[in-house]
Amino acid sequence: MSILISLSGLPGVGKTTVAKALAARTKAFHLRVDSVEAALKRSVLNIHPAEDAGYLAISSIAKDNLLLGFDVIADTVNPIRTTRELWSQTATASSAQLLNVEVVCSNEKLHRQRVETRKSDVEGLVLPDWKKVSKREFEPWQVDRVVVDTGTMTIDDCAATIAQEMKPLRSRFR
Repeated sequence: MSILISLSGLPGVGKTTVAKALAARTKAFHLRVDSVEAALKRSVLNIHPAEDAGYLAISSIAKDNLLLGFDVIADTVNPIRTTRELWSQTATASSAQLLNVEVVCSNEKLHRQRVETRKSDVEGLVLPDWKKVSKREFEPWQVDRVVVDTGTMTIDDCAATIAQEMKPLRSRFR
């Protein structure tokens, strides 16, 4: 049975860096909403803001790959109940296990430094500044999730923690 890893967290906490390390470790597909939303903006339709389009697009791609038996990492901010429910629905529709992961950076000074100094690696993606990140809506979680803290853990340790959490999900259905 395949596993959908839903990575959540504010911009600049290290979601994409963790996702890349996890994908390398587990050979899961990495689907990044930033890439899709930037492509939608660059398209002839010039969709901006993307609203739910980016999330719905990667949810569909995730489902296709989960149904083929691949593990998928959904790399999104995932700030509200509605977006989190989308990943639950995607996992259910593809008979996959869902692993919710919240990536945080408990060191506010480090988080701010990352936000203020990072460069976009996606054509057309405009990164938010610290003011936007610090004021961004992010609802408290109401369901269980794994929390990894890039302010206190290395990226490799974060990826290893998530990979370890995947093992019992996979062994349940062997």
